Amino acid sequence: MWSRRFTLLAVSASCIGSSSGAEVASNQNPVRKVVTMLQSMQKKVEEEGEKEKDLYERFMCYCKSGTGDLSASISAAQEKIPQVTSAIEAAEGKLAQTKEDL
Repeated sequence: MWSRRFTLLAVSASCIGSSSGAEVASNQNPVRKVVTMLQSMQKKVEEEGEKEKDLYERFMCYCKSGTGDLSASISAAQEKIPQVTSAIEAAEGKLAQTKEDL
């Protein structure tokens, strides 16, 4: 939508510049400067839009595939909790035994 507005504005500005009848060099013509600036802005906006589209597609791909990976990681960690708890209890028992021996 923005690109259409810029294009329309650029076309109308170029028509105004050509109908004025002033034979001024294009590098000094203020209307030409505005048109050039608008065209460069349009190009930048379109490039940024493409970059944003690419980033959005990457993010959506991550959301679709990342959910399964995270779920698997969470379930593996939950299965490991009892093993770690028993290892900690065994280490605490061994520590208490070692303190008694000293």
